[in-house]
Amino acid sequence: MRQLISVLALAAALLVQSQTTALAIDVVPSGNRNAEQPQIPGASTRRTKAGKTSFDAKYEKVRDLIANDGQLTGKIKSNAGKYGIAPIHMVGAIVGEHTYNVDAYDRLQSYYVKAASYTGSFRFAYDGENVADFVDRPEFAKCADKKGSYALWTCRETVWNRTFKGRTVGGTSFPNNRFSAVFFQPFYAGQTFGLGQINPLTALTLTDDVARISGYDRLDENDAAGVYQAIMDPDISLAYMAASIRRSIDAYKTIAGVDISKNPGLTATLYNIGNPDARAAAFAARRASGEVTWPEENYYGWLINDKLAELQGLL
Repeated sequence: MRQLISVLALAAALLVQSQTTALAIDVVPSGNRNAEQPQIPGASTRRTKAGKTSFDAKYEKVRDLIANDGQLTGKIKSNAGKYGIAPIHMVGAIVGEHTYNVDAYDRLQSYYVKAASYTGSFRFAYDGENVADFVDRPEFAKCADKKGSYALWTCRETVWNRTFKGRTVGGTSFPNNRFSAVFFQPFYAGQTFGLGQINPLTALTLTDDVARISGYDRLDENDAAGVYQAIMDPDISLAYMAASIRRSIDAYKTIAGVDISKNPGLTATLYNIGNPDARAAAFAARRASGEVTWPEENYYGWLINDKLAELQGLL
């Protein structure tokens, strides 16, 4: 009997150990996987040259904005705390966006002034078709039962990529471009806005998270002006930035079994390129095949890891 009990106890211990191993999360090491910075896209280089500036100058400008504005760093820390992330992830996203996308303003107050200027009547549409009518097409029926804005808009973006992008459907030819660029940027393609450089589609995707955690009003695709007001306002923009980073960390943990929260270069990379769920799934498949060990940073995230000690000092 004692032998049987010992055997059963050993079996139970092994079962618990195997379950613990299966649930183990690998922590991605800090630092860059690439010895040299990956290639910077030509569009970013051309934009910077057109502004008669340089990446170094833009980096120094946004670094100084954060370093000299205690109100901004306080807001970063506050939002990071609400979403359970380290503030350095938000600093990395802000620095990356304003180094490779647009120049930073000299003062936080300038972002509030800019936000106040975005009023007017405009809508999210393509070729005369409002996006609300577009996603009511039968091709999107599979998304109808999705719960929450994140699942809903992620599903709709997937349908766009698989069914409409670069194709002719129902007599309408759709561009071979991102859903966000085609339907959600009425001013000009590729434009993101504000301190967090948030894309309107990203904001719609994360609106339930931000409403629940930060208490801001939910956004509606039928109110384009309301969406732009939200992403231009620095306070709300920071909440959406934190929500985006939180989603990326969670996606890699639940889908790929790795914790990227100790590597700000990776969260900055995902903030730059988006679609964390799909990218986490693709990484998990490559890792399972033995092709890769860890996710890699792009040019944008590489800078953040390379400058990490200096950026940590800003906080």
